[in-house]
Amino acid sequence: MDEDLRGNERISWHSRPIEEVYERLCTGPSGLSEDEAEKRLEQYGPNVLPAKKPPGVLILFLRQFKSPLIYILLIAAVISYLLQDVKDAAFILLVVMLNAAIGLVQEWKAEQSAHKLEKLLHITAQVHRAGHDRRVDATLLVPGDLVSLESGDRVPADLRLTHSAHLSVDESILTGESITVEKSLPVLPGSTPLPQRSNMVFGGTTVTSGRGAGVVTATGMQSEVGAIAEAVATTEAAKPPLIARMERFSLRIGLLVVGASVLMAAISLSRGAPLAEVFFLAVALAVSAIPEGLPVAITVALSIGASRMAERNVIIRRLAAVESLGSCTMIATDKTGTLTVNQQTVTRIILPTGSEFSVTGTGYSGSGSILSPESAPPGEEDLERIKKMARAAAICNEGSLYSEGDRWISSGDAMDVALLAYGYKAGIEPDRVRGDLQILHEIPYEPERRYQAVYFREDGQVRIAVKGAVETLIPYCVSSGGKEWDAPRDTATVEVLHRSLTRQGFRVLAVAEGTLPELPPEPLELEVVRPPLTLLGLAGFIDPLRPDVPDAVKRCRNAGIEVAMITGDHPDTALAIAKKLEIADDEGRVVTGTDLDSLGSSDIPEFLRKVDEGRVFARVSPLQKLQIVNAMIRNGHFVAVTGDGVNDAPALRRANIGVAMGSGSDVAKDTSSMIVTDDDFSSIVSGIEEGRFAYDNIRKVTYLLISTGFAEIILFTLALLFGLPLPLFAVQLLWLNLVTNGIQDVALAFEKGEPETMSRPPRRPDEGVFNRLMVRQTVLSGMVIGIIAFSTWFWLLHEGWDEALARSMLVLLMVLLENFHALNCRSEYRSLFSIPLRNNYLLIGGIVMAQAVQIAAMNIPFMQEVLQIGPVSLADWAVFLTLASLVLVVMEIFKWNMRRQGHPGSGRQDGDRPSAPGI
Repeated sequence: MDEDLRGNERISWHSRPIEEVYERLCTGPSGLSEDEAEKRLEQYGPNVLPAKKPPGVLILFLRQFKSPLIYILLIAAVISYLLQDVKDAAFILLVVMLNAAIGLVQEWKAEQSAHKLEKLLHITAQVHRAGHDRRVDATLLVPGDLVSLESGDRVPADLRLTHSAHLSVDESILTGESITVEKSLPVLPGSTPLPQRSNMVFGGTTVTSGRGAGVVTATGMQSEVGAIAEAVATTEAAKPPLIARMERFSLRIGLLVVGASVLMAAISLSRGAPLAEVFFLAVALAVSAIPEGLPVAITVALSIGASRMAERNVIIRRLAAVESLGSCTMIATDKTGTLTVNQQTVTRIILPTGSEFSVTGTGYSGSGSILSPESAPPGEEDLERIKKMARAAAICNEGSLYSEGDRWISSGDAMDVALLAYGYKAGIEPDRVRGDLQILHEIPYEPERRYQAVYFREDGQVRIAVKGAVETLIPYCVSSGGKEWDAPRDTATVEVLHRSLTRQGFRVLAVAEGTLPELPPEPLELEVVRPPLTLLGLAGFIDPLRPDVPDAVKRCRNAGIEVAMITGDHPDTALAIAKKLEIADDEGRVVTGTDLDSLGSSDIPEFLRKVDEGRVFARVSPLQKLQIVNAMIRNGHFVAVTGDGVNDAPALRRANIGVAMGSGSDVAKDTSSMIVTDDDFSSIVSGIEEGRFAYDNIRKVTYLLISTGFAEIILFTLALLFGLPLPLFAVQLLWLNLVTNGIQDVALAFEKGEPETMSRPPRRPDEGVFNRLMVRQTVLSGMVIGIIAFSTWFWLLHEGWDEALARSMLVLLMVLLENFHALNCRSEYRSLFSIPLRNNYLLIGGIVMAQAVQIAAMNIPFMQEVLQIGPVSLADWAVFLTLASLVLVVMEIFKWNMRRQGHPGSGRQDGDRPSAPGI
């Protein structure tokens, strides 16, 4: 027994007779005894998936220190402290702690929001033990328990069915299939794929109609849901692009800092400078080169992006995910519930006369109408035929659909509810149809029968209403639309119409009715009674697109982002949806799970090529979804994966950015980096837009800080080459970098997005934080600021100014240069004068505040002593203000020249792309 139970995940339970299932699980029709259940619970553990607790405050706090740039800052603080320069060390530690505090608050809020979700298997179950029924917590179920199911139940574990009465289960959360699965008891071949195991039900799925019972074959991690959870746990998450870029950038900045400091120190020592002075020079250079305010500014920019995304129904769980979504080059999306509404809808009606009509309105709602191809209402005769078909479909129906005010309430099988919605649109009242009739006998739908029938008495006659597969009902039809049936010709016509609908991705049902002299003796199956039926029409069902999805996909296309559909649905249905969205235009872009299986290993070049060519992946398993996403990443894409089901979790985990739907499974939400609360694909596109805005702002802040830091290096280098004293002390550099410039760079992070953002192609995966254009702008602006500052320093000393007073004036000039340059950084390519002030009033206020703080520090004795600065006259301030404005003039000329050369847009045109990865 123990060996069987421990190995139950290797047993194909669907291929075993019930008697063998009982024997292997050491159970029977009376169920387990309570003692045996307790022993198995102790042995195999509770029926739960591992619950990942929200990280604590300490963990979230320490997570903020992973950036290499933070490490460089901490090293600089240690060096400053060892040199007994406590002020410098304190300034650096202050900015590091501020960065950590901002990130901690943002991620704590997101984690707490995301983890207020109920766990998937935390439900109750009706179990049969020792011959008695009782309801227990589903966590207490063990292999061998007998469980009863009814409509609306969440299946608590994997079960091999022992009883099924019209049992239908929604397995979309596990398989991606939008159609409910009809369950039955016959033994199946061992090779039957999971979506077709009709004698099994799986934990986490939902019973939509009927009743059933089964024996528990697997719980917790041994279940199908558990297997996916294990795959998630062992799947390595892709590194967010911002983290990868900043790591490369920080490493190179660190090497440049070390190299520049060593070189300058060597030059100073060669000239006979004292060792202590050389150390202070090295520290000053390090402080000037390291963008101390960058971690805070990046965190602020990402936090602003996260807040703006929340307003557009996207919850961010990791700050780096803000930029990651904006960086993606491929969105691999689930179909059911993401692109579609996950509600079957009758959208096409074909009458036996050949007349075809479209049905408007989507989902489980009676709102809509029926129109001809010319968008006109049907004629009187056709309308009567349409109503007759709708009435028969309402009679042969086990669903329920009715309105309560503005809300439509539904229950039952998706196809039944869709037919009732069609009835309302046809002008009948489906919820009252059966109430006026005497129901004599019902034959429920079974997969083996492929039809449903209802015998009823009306006006003294026995009548029958039938719906089912076209090929099943046609042989019983003897008339059509009020005329005699010409079997060879009319059957061929119906088959042509049927194929036409299926090629368009529709699921098709035929509706028929007939009259009998009297109720025949049982059995009343059609193959026995062979009633003379009249074909009333064909109904084409489809899970319709969400209304705003086509526009959202178009926006992705305009932004250079490719969209691929990954679904467990039928290839024809998936292709039909893809054609409407212009994701794919022919079968050559469709790849099935069978196609991938035939290739063998997912590591071979042919597999990567197949994935690269495909845009619709149908009938794929959860493992294949993971392999597809992995192949996309290996093909050079930054991949965003969307999904809502348990089956999506491994792919969500592997993706550069996982996007879960708000109504989806907890497993998907726990695995993702962000959650779309309204299940709307267009919200994902809005998130991409906000992500691009956030990254653009990070670039602007980086541009400001690196260019001013570069200017300080130029200032020091020229001063050293000309044999002049140190222009600025380390504490003054920290004041400039962390306080005055720090106020501005944080304010710059609030800049609104530029309108052209979503018309640009995505950044190349190997493109660094700096591309060719930004390097040119940084070098030019840094040189202008550095040369202006050095020229002023040289002139002041040459004119005989006191060194301390000249240094004080230089600090003021550097602040003014930063003020003007912050305005340059509002756009990489647009003129400052074309950007409305309302796009960032905060930056204007930040510039004013930075200048006010500097003036205050120059006049407060304590700050004068700390910073070694003093007050200046209004006339001197005006002269330096005019001088500092030159940086604005030079950069405006540069941008004008760029636009004149044909770069009116992003600054990331082909000519601006680096031939090798950027910084």
